[in-house]
Amino acid sequence: MSEVVMRPARVALVGNPNTGKTALFNALTGSRQKVANYAGVTVERKEGHAVTAAGRSLSILDLPGTYSLRARSPDEMVTRDAVLGKLAGEEAPDVVVAVADATNLRLVLRLILELKAVGRPMVLALNMYDIAQRQGLRIDIEGLQRELGCPIVTTVATRKRGIAELTAQVDALIASGALSTDNTWHEPSAAELRGAHGEAQRILRAYVRPPERPDTFTGKVDSVLLHPVAGLVILLALLFLMFQAVFTWAAPVEDLVDGAFGALGALAAQNLPDGLFKSFITDGLIAGVGGVMVFLPRILTLFFFIILLEDFGYMARAAFLLDRLMGAAGLHGRSVIPLLSSVACAIPGIMSTRVIDNKRDRLTTILVAPLITCSARIPVYALIISAFIPSRTVWGFANLQGLVMFGLYAAGILSTLAVALVIRRIFWRGEVEPFLMELPTYKTPSVESVLRNLWQRAEIFVNRAGRIIFPLTIVIWFMSTFPGPPAGATDPAINYSLAGRLGHLLAPLLEPIGFNWQMTVALIPGFAAREVAVAALGTVYSIGDADAHVGALADQLAAHWSIATGLSFLAWYVFAPQCASTLGVVKRETNSWRWPLIMFAYMTTLAYLASFLVYRGAVAVGWG
Repeated sequence: MSEVVMRPARVALVGNPNTGKTALFNALTGSRQKVANYAGVTVERKEGHAVTAAGRSLSILDLPGTYSLRARSPDEMVTRDAVLGKLAGEEAPDVVVAVADATNLRLVLRLILELKAVGRPMVLALNMYDIAQRQGLRIDIEGLQRELGCPIVTTVATRKRGIAELTAQVDALIASGALSTDNTWHEPSAAELRGAHGEAQRILRAYVRPPERPDTFTGKVDSVLLHPVAGLVILLALLFLMFQAVFTWAAPVEDLVDGAFGALGALAAQNLPDGLFKSFITDGLIAGVGGVMVFLPRILTLFFFIILLEDFGYMARAAFLLDRLMGAAGLHGRSVIPLLSSVACAIPGIMSTRVIDNKRDRLTTILVAPLITCSARIPVYALIISAFIPSRTVWGFANLQGLVMFGLYAAGILSTLAVALVIRRIFWRGEVEPFLMELPTYKTPSVESVLRNLWQRAEIFVNRAGRIIFPLTIVIWFMSTFPGPPAGATDPAINYSLAGRLGHLLAPLLEPIGFNWQMTVALIPGFAAREVAVAALGTVYSIGDADAHVGALADQLAAHWSIATGLSFLAWYVFAPQCASTLGVVKRETNSWRWPLIMFAYMTTLAYLASFLVYRGAVAVGWG
């Protein structure tokens, strides 16, 4: 039988948020996927590849979640234009796969009717069908197929059930020649939307019967987790546990990584001849990159909790609980998700503000998102806390270092709310719109999904170390080594280098907040990426101190800095805009340099004032 070679068929996954659409995308494509941005916009583009049983190649696009093609946010606009074939440089999909939560068809049916009006071949994937069966939900699949005029496949994406049947249906539609390029769709009016909603309700009543065993579990759990008082207490307890784990659970693995880099440095020092190359390997590469990589276990511990809570369905509840608090600070209800995303990194947090329709509300969220403590600050926080905060138990159960870490995150959250309130009260007065969102049912997280997401986070961190930290480490080492000391010099060699001269030149600007010249040197490359400051300190102190290889960098800082200086450095990193990438994303999102410059100015001012107050206060109580 001859093999038929054809271009990959384009398949678009469309559905409401929280329907398991991304889980279905992962089940279909596995590791054969890539993430980028759509041309001309900052909306994330996820594309992967699959092969049907008949050998047909499929190019699968995971589109942003939407409730309607009547788009109002940038995310929804991308989904609409992708379905209609109007995206620049993007072909129209050959087949649309509408992904629905089988336990909650109320909202998705209206979207399916809109997709049907577009005229493209469509398959409906009833996802989470195992939960629907467990609840005794009765769906007349044959009747629903006739009503909607499209094949229906039941799937359980997290367990890869129904995947072969879904690709077979897609293959059959393509083989039948049912592909259509006609597009008679127009944006529905308010009256047409009401009509579609009524039609969706009729279909729901006709073909879906209420569950015989309703999901009482979700209701019972929500009665506690969404309680206005108990819910907030539980949320704070989870955050407290998360930061305790960052210091306790990750410590053994971190010690192994630290020991590995220490052994590697000792091996290099013993076997390499004295000279510049030895200095570069031991003082530059190992001390710099190793000083950052050692914090990977702590970062993955934080992401483990975030991924677990998101997969379980709790993050939507956290957003609901924080909505009232956000509204009191003048933030739009939809700001909750971008700000929660900023705990991982401000960049995706800022990009996810696209779901906010109002321009002023979106700008407010963009301007305050970097104040939320991100994972890039963890290496800096962990280093300074390890140097100056003893690892002891307080209150009989809490680790003091983890308690300080929790306090730093709380400071970031409170400053975010305070700055947002100032922006709204002074610049953009007006009512804050209510926040409406669909709460997903609770699900058992997939071990495979959690591990895959953790692996992706580790890859991102390691790639960042390779692309940003390693080149900057070379620059820092070069500036810390050249020029060498003159003949007869008695001071440490680094004092005569470019880094030493630059640090001493700028030191008077930061002397009022307790920073020494080595800290000044670390802040400059740290602007490219916050965690590079740790690599810079490792390199500077390795070259500047003959005993730098004895003990950890935290011991070096404890020997050279006062407690007041260490606390001032922490205060600086709570507020300072030490991330050029974030400013670049703000420029792209706002299409102007005005807002990133405003952000840089106000955050630097806050950082300086906070460090000044903390340093002077610490000196006043005798910690100087």
